Amino acid sequence: MAEAREIEGELTIGEFGRRSGLSHKALRLYDVSGLLAPSRIAPGTGARLYSTSQLERARRISVMRQLDMPLATITEVLSGSDEDGLIRLDRWWAAEQATNQARHATLEYLRDRMLRSSDAGSSTGPGWPARDVLTRSVPAAKVAAIRADTDQQSLIGVIVSSTLEIRAHLAQAGAELTGGSWVIYHGPVTPESEATVEVCVPFTGAVEPGGPIAIRVEPARTEAYCTISKDECAYPRIMLAYDLLDNWIRRSGRPTTGAVREIYHHDFQYVDGPALVVDIAQPIEGTAR
Repeated sequence: MAEAREIEGELTIGEFGRRSGLSHKALRLYDVSGLLAPSRIAPGTGARLYSTSQLERARRISVMRQLDMPLATITEVLSGSDEDGLIRLDRWWAAEQATNQARHATLEYLRDRMLRSSDAGSSTGPGWPARDVLTRSVPAAKVAAIRADTDQQSLIGVIVSSTLEIRAHLAQAGAELTGGSWVIYHGPVTPESEATVEVCVPFTGAVEPGGPIAIRVEPARTEAYCTISKDECAYPRIMLAYDLLDNWIRRSGRPTTGAVREIYHHDFQYVDGPALVVDIAQPIEGTAR
């Protein structure tokens, strides 16, 4: 009977699982989630029956799960054409690589703190160079933006994937990028709690919003900021820069007027770790000095 079913292009859940590399439990989960439903349910017995034409989709799901890809992302990758799926796959992998690099930087920071524990009580921490806090006037800018809720573990992936999605949308519309990008923190993002972040890319040209991408004008402002290196922007080392900026604001008595942000220079992704390519910036009242 198994051979007959295969000739007819229909497989039981056991046969389908064996040939696709997916367990019964996984197949039932993917059925419930809508990711991979049986081709039909046998009348009378209620047995799940799959078509051999579903094997390729099932094997792709199996491989993506081996990469620890979330089910929601798998659904996005498989939702359209292979060309669209490849774009989404590459964006996800770029975000994963950035997250892994950030985790490595966090490990190195922790090792450094433990190896140099005699400096643990210093105000800036081991290996933290002197950084000046400056002020500047920033003109209004039209931006394409994506808002997302994230915790610290997922933050880098959200930033990278959102930035890539926005830039692809702007390129398709023929817009001109006018700088790097920035991330506005509308709440504290920690390892234990989520908050809303907004990834913004400035541009000129006529662009319509699309999907999660909104188009708006970021108002002119005065900012206090310090510039740090690519190495220093990894969590938790980046918190030392936030401390530096917070201390300056308290001493200056300048009230804040908006959410703090991280501004990535246009060449951020192409430079080495020691290069100064990230601004930690806080909108404040008054004019630049």
